[in-house]
Amino acid sequence: MKDLIVDANFPRTIDQRVYHLGIRAGEVANRIVTVGSPSRAHGIAGYLDRTPKPFVLHSERGFTTISGRYNGIPVSIMSIGMGYPNADFFVREVRECLRGDMVVVRLGSCGALIDVPVGTVVVPRTSIAVSRNYDFDFQTGQSEEPAYRISKPVDADLELRLAVRDALVRLRPATLKGSVVDQYINASADSFYSSQGRQTSFPDHNDGLISHLRERHPDLATLEMETFHILHLAANWPASTHRPQIVRPPVSTLPVQPAVSTSPPPSSQDQPENISESSLGGALLEPRPRIRAAAAQMVFASRTSQDFITPEQVVDVEAWTGRAVLEALTSFKIEPERLHGEAGSVWEIQHSKMI
Repeated sequence: MKDLIVDANFPRTIDQRVYHLGIRAGEVANRIVTVGSPSRAHGIAGYLDRTPKPFVLHSERGFTTISGRYNGIPVSIMSIGMGYPNADFFVREVRECLRGDMVVVRLGSCGALIDVPVGTVVVPRTSIAVSRNYDFDFQTGQSEEPAYRISKPVDADLELRLAVRDALVRLRPATLKGSVVDQYINASADSFYSSQGRQTSFPDHNDGLISHLRERHPDLATLEMETFHILHLAANWPASTHRPQIVRPPVSTLPVQPAVSTSPPPSSQDQPENISESSLGGALLEPRPRIRAAAAQMVFASRTSQDFITPEQVVDVEAWTGRAVLEALTSFKIEPERLHGEAGSVWEIQHSKMI
């Protein structure tokens, strides 16, 4: 790891690690499940194959990457924390480290606006964004502006969403109370409090926000803080053109120093410009690489009954959903030429250390 950044426009170290996630090419697979907490990521990683030994990297900015294989298929589990900014770091920086298609399932907790028991899992068909309007006068409430802005919906990838739903239904333990529901809308907010209608000592002017959202979208089911941004970036990734990065002279800024629990082999995945557009042989992919995204949301809180999930229920629901999402991702078809190469990667079996 060097102490220079080689691109001020898109910060990357001399050894080609992206600035916030700390990863480089060959350390993240095409199939990714992303979660909020490191403990959830490590729990899901317990299902990974023992060979090769999973690669684990913790960045100074709070991101965790675990890459290995599940039933022989390369997969990554990434903990990114909460909110739009962290989701933005995740999608953009992974995309620049990855050849071929990027297939992402967001597995996270949510609050439910529909009458379902905690432990239910919602697989939303679409998502909207709810954002605090900084032009509103929150001190007086006297403003021509609305206090909150509501975006147009963005759809989840249909094929991936159905794969996630079907895996959850198939693997659901009979002992669990929660079921799987889909065909609902998700709302992703830019705050856990104000933009989700929770009442605090701040003058957020959100008393009628939930009612307004339900009137506008009667099939709105969940509130959380990440899904919309991931779906929005996936929907707006250019399928036909991609502007090359502009490499600038090094700047004197210390990079992220990742903590790597398994020393990666020397990577043969040297970082070319526009790595995401390259095929295994270095030619441009046609059609261009895609970002396909969907979500599975575990209901931890009911906004109708005010129930909250117990720690024991969390363990059971996370075990069920984590395995189901891995099953959905690894069964999701990606053409071989649209996969990142295994040579020099952390999931390359012949270079792994046997336990």
